[in-house]
Amino acid sequence: MMVKVYGIPNCDTVKKTLKWMQGNNISFEFHDYKKQGITAGKIKEWSKAVGWVALFNKKSSTWKKLKAEGQKDVNTMAAVIPLMQEHTSIIKRPVVEQNGTILVGFNEAVYEQAFDL
Repeated sequence: MMVKVYGIPNCDTVKKTLKWMQGNNISFEFHDYKKQGITAGKIKEWSKAVGWVALFNKKSSTWKKLKAEGQKDVNTMAAVIPLMQEHTSIIKRPVVEQNGTILVGFNEAVYEQAFDL
């Protein structure tokens, strides 16, 4: 089973997720989208699975720094994708792909169920 974790390494939730996976002997590949970027196709794939609203972090400091007039235009998947590509910190973290399942954020109970622990 190939698990891929998307995020940024200095995020506390990503750190917690990686530590949890290591503690549960789950092999994973880490994709740092600050350094490696993220494709529009990947964001669309995730959005179809969990909905773009679940991926979009309106609590992020990056979102808060955007001017109010720019924020009001972000109300569709088409509007959100380029913004997420340009400002990857707006994507909730981590995003975990596991056997066709997409997990967003860290929830130990959800992870235990997803990984059959």
